[in-house]
Amino acid sequence: METLHWKRPAACPDGASCPEVAIAPEAVYVRSSLRPEAVAQLDVDEWRDLVSAIRAGEFAV
Repeated sequence: METLHWKRPAACPDGASCPEVAIAPEAVYVRSSLRPEAVAQLDVDEWRDLVSAIRAGEFAV
């Protein structure tokens, strides 16, 4: 895997329990700052579906 540049939300500046995302030409990678070794790879369509579901509140607790 190429070297990825991970980003986290501005609302999570301390790095504790934050989602992190790295965007590469072929995929979008997602991980948690709690377990950085566990990386999920999504293609562009999967990423769009995930973002749409989050915005729609499908994962609200």
